[in-house]
Amino acid sequence: MSTPLEILQKYWNHDAFRTPQEEIIASVLAGKDTFGLMPTGGGKSITFQVPAMMLEGICLVISPLVALMKDQVQNLQNKGIKAIALTGGISSDEMIDLLDNCQYGNYKFLYLSPERLQNDWVLERIKNLPINLIAIDEAHCVSQWGHDFRPSYLKISKLKEFFPKVAFLALTASATKRVQDDIIVQLQLENPAVFTKSFARDNLAYMVFNVEDKLHMIEQILKKNLEPSIIYVTNRKACSETVKQIEALGFSATFYHGGLSSKEKEKHMKLWMEEQVQTIVATNAFGMGIDKANVKTVIHLHIPPNLENYYQEAGRAGRNGAKAFAVLLTNPSV
Repeated sequence: MSTPLEILQKYWNHDAFRTPQEEIIASVLAGKDTFGLMPTGGGKSITFQVPAMMLEGICLVISPLVALMKDQVQNLQNKGIKAIALTGGISSDEMIDLLDNCQYGNYKFLYLSPERLQNDWVLERIKNLPINLIAIDEAHCVSQWGHDFRPSYLKISKLKEFFPKVAFLALTASATKRVQDDIIVQLQLENPAVFTKSFARDNLAYMVFNVEDKLHMIEQILKKNLEPSIIYVTNRKACSETVKQIEALGFSATFYHGGLSSKEKEKHMKLWMEEQVQTIVATNAFGMGIDKANVKTVIHLHIPPNLENYYQEAGRAGRNGAKAFAVLLTNPSV
């Protein structure tokens, strides 16, 4: 059997694991429930994708993020690994076909949103699959103390009844001690191995500027740093207004917020992901799980509601390890 490092080298072309990826993988392969708290951009997906490739059967990945699921499935398929996602907008007939494929088609990964577990017939079908590992991404969503609680996550613990011998791996980049403890309780993790990684990001410079003219400051930053950037604002109206303002300065931009349709969200995000525009102006509806390595600057035009949100959003800069900037703009007259 291949070692974790051989799998990593073969499929991901990396020569070594980052701390604590290898330790988490060893825990999962030993059949232990495991909790991993890793910084944004710390390589959480490797911790379930590598062991799943070493075990017989299929890895069930639960994630609230359609864009992330599609992205990861596409990346796995590009490596010749069979993966499938049950995302929104799929009819029941299509879902039945996809689940048949999982059962009989030698698939390695099944991604689904926690909402899918609300469907009892989907649960029934999953019960009959040869599940080798259950990975719960963005696990802070299960905690009412977390900043993005989703009631649908509470159904995940039901899987414990069906797969008592299968390891659960809960992953998050955002959890206080209180949230960590609550995740373990809500998911019914049994005596889990807990791994946490320092949240220090040496390549990321955090800056606060107290300025009269925020737009002028944004202009200076975007001129100096031509790579992709994110500007966070606190409401939808500010999204479209800020895009108009920075386009008037000669920069290419688009926007993203919760009021857009799924099609519009995908279109706007694609423009930015494919670097047809430099900047995306967004509310906090944009972000969790966005996997773009070369973001140079994350600018907060408004102060986020809490430190957890700020850390997650700022952490989208510099995932490739290159020098990057998290800039918070405040106004002395406010």
